[in-house]
Amino acid sequence: MDTIGTRLGARDNNDAMNPAEVATALLIERTLHNSPAYRKVDETLYVIKQGSAYVMINVVPWGDNRAMVRCTAQLVKGVDVDGPLAKQLLELNGHLRFGAFAVDFAEHTVLFTHTILGGTTLDPEELFATLRDVALIADEYDDKLMKKYGGQRMIDLLEEAAMERIMEKDPDSFQFDD
Repeated sequence: MDTIGTRLGARDNNDAMNPAEVATALLIERTLHNSPAYRKVDETLYVIKQGSAYVMINVVPWGDNRAMVRCTAQLVKGVDVDGPLAKQLLELNGHLRFGAFAVDFAEHTVLFTHTILGGTTLDPEELFATLRDVALIADEYDDKLMKKYGGQRMIDLLEEAAMERIMEKDPDSFQFDD
């Protein structure tokens, strides 16, 4: 059965990376390895932090011999993506140099995303400029959207999840009573 993922070149976890994906991943790692804001999650997924925003950098296959770099930042989760918010995001998209605001209606989440070509034509300066701009836009708009429309920023969700995990391990150790 033909799915969107199949048509876009998405692979199963067991599939090997094509040469363009390998070249793209190596360039990402060489370009960002000195940044304290950068972390490698796995062979095709990286993350950078800018202020309160996190940008996921995903190396995505495009057919058998090409690759893309998809940069996505979750800005706010738990918002009602109603008419006024959707309209404002569309208007903002018209003013951006590149990238776009997007909505995941099922998760009530606003995203910012941009995709560039990977492979041997990917330039370190282009990659760095893309990541910088996506990160700066995400960091600026996660706060603005949360203030105006509510929801939680990615950093808030991560901190909340981390605290829940700590409390699950040994909640009695966090008692501050005498």
